[in-house]
Amino acid sequence: MNLVRVIPVLLLADEGLVKTTKFKDRRYIGDPINAVKIFNEKEADELCLLDINATKQGKQPNYKKIEEIVSEAFMPITYGGGVSSLEHFESLFNLGVEKVSVNSCLFDNPSVVYDAANLYGSQSIVASIDLKKDIFGKYRVVSHCGQKKQKKTFEEMIELLKDLDCGECIINSVNNDGCMKGYDLKALKYFCKNLRIPVVSMGGAGSLNHFKESIQAGSSAVGAGSFFIYQGKRKAILISYPSEKEIYELSAKA
Repeated sequence: MNLVRVIPVLLLADEGLVKTTKFKDRRYIGDPINAVKIFNEKEADELCLLDINATKQGKQPNYKKIEEIVSEAFMPITYGGGVSSLEHFESLFNLGVEKVSVNSCLFDNPSVVYDAANLYGSQSIVASIDLKKDIFGKYRVVSHCGQKKQKKTFEEMIELLKDLDCGECIINSVNNDGCMKGYDLKALKYFCKNLRIPVVSMGGAGSLNHFKESIQAGSSAVGAGSFFIYQGKRKAILISYPSEKEIYELSAKA
């Protein structure tokens, strides 16, 4: 039995950690190094670090801060934010980042993603797809931290990822982000069924049962932010992570 990969997602903004709700209402969480040290102690499988300011502000990755975080982490790091050139990929991999996540670059510079996959291997390139429902319940693919609507359909996104040779895909729900009421299983099932690469669910997890639902929908791994950071109805900040026993039981039930 393969154990489910359980991935804490850390949002970086101005060198500090924040948490969002529906990609808005940022709340300062603390210092990323402290968070990484705690996840080290809890033996997290891997970490996903997303700089949510970089692309929006037209900045490249903050290599100094990324190097600090990677040097402290005992687990693999996936980084995303501000990546738009092959030089960015090279610099990140040289710092010890294992995978690079791309979102806006899929639309702005798709050839860069393709070249990076061929140069560094598709297993190191993660395509991040942000989905947002409009007031009529229709799905839209969005980019640039949810600010820009894309015209591509789900089917076109799947073909794009195939053409770019991405090795993994994150499906993230803007509407569910930070709400802790569960993933968007409908969209997740569609991509899991039609993509031939591992899919990571993101956006909305608030319980171990939500992880189970995600795996049953076909995802290869589960990602979450609020679930690992907040405790109780008042959302006190207390970093947690499932025990080895809980992950084993989750894997057995999924």
